[in-house]
Amino acid sequence: MRYAIAVAGALVMLFPFAWAVLTSITPGDAVLATPPDLTPDGAGLDAYRRLLEATPFWRILLNSLWIGVASTILQLVTSAMAAYAFARLPFPGRGALFAVYLATLMIPLQVLIVPLFIEMRTFNLVDTYFAVLAPTIASAFGVFLLRQAIAQVPREFDEAAVLDGAGHLRIFVSVVLPLIRPALATFAVFGFMASWNSYLWPLVIIRSPEFMTLPLGLAELHGRFTTEWNVVMAGSVVSVVPIAILYAFAQKHVIASVAQTGLK
Repeated sequence: MRYAIAVAGALVMLFPFAWAVLTSITPGDAVLATPPDLTPDGAGLDAYRRLLEATPFWRILLNSLWIGVASTILQLVTSAMAAYAFARLPFPGRGALFAVYLATLMIPLQVLIVPLFIEMRTFNLVDTYFAVLAPTIASAFGVFLLRQAIAQVPREFDEAAVLDGAGHLRIFVSVVLPLIRPALATFAVFGFMASWNSYLWPLVIIRSPEFMTLPLGLAELHGRFTTEWNVVMAGSVVSVVPIAILYAFAQKHVIASVAQTGLK
């Protein structure tokens, strides 16, 4: 019964993606057929060809890839270092500062759009790659997640490393980071997904087509009066592939991180 419920849930979760794939290979005149045809005549990859013709798709995809990778790496570095400081380094006001840092999670991006834009304009960074990356360099959620993971690492490991002459940097790199790999992989998936799907901030800060990211490129496929939904779905299918590949590689670590949250 448990397996039957799991399979049923998996089918429900996979149905939207399967529907997007089906729509992307359906001829344009059959997309809006009523009732929907699950075996359309003339199915093919014409929508993918028109997608490449309608937009500089490879440039847009490359922009999203490198921005997503850079954002993920920066968040991993800054969040892991801050998490180690909050979990291992005693300093005055540590608890209060951590609480204030977590409180920033309650501030939505929409509230910060105007001050962020003014800041980028002041430094003459509007319409640059750095402007897209700047708000994602640090992550309060990442600090919280990794701090909890580091707190579960026994302090005896740190003490043994200190006896061998290791300092905080060596303990952080050689002891702590290898032991929190599942949490790092989990946060990497979340961070990459957030950057990959980001729409509002790139929409505000990007002006030139050469800096356009994938969500902006997909939005450009919607016409004012008509929309070729098979082309839109073709772009959506391609946009899902990198996320699926990343999760496939990180799946083992993500599951391990979720399992460890129940350990005392």
